[in-house]
Amino acid sequence: MSEILGNTTIKQEQTQPIRVENRCYTVMDLQTILGIGRKSVYELLKKKEFRWFQIGHGVYRISRKSFDDWLDSQN
Repeated sequence: MSEILGNTTIKQEQTQPIRVENRCYTVMDLQTILGIGRKSVYELLKKKEFRWFQIGHGVYRISRKSFDDWLDSQN
């Protein structure tokens, strides 16, 4: 597909939809996976057993890989 702007022709490539894999868990995801309450999830975050980061005020994202590795290492 191309578009003409003034005397310039710009070619635009057709893009395929990108399949985005969710690389993070939410606090609610961890509650469900572990069968624990929100307060217990926050206590785990404080222990820094796996990687996480905060987005804005009170919104946390937990690295799926880091958490899954941690969970697999638990006895």
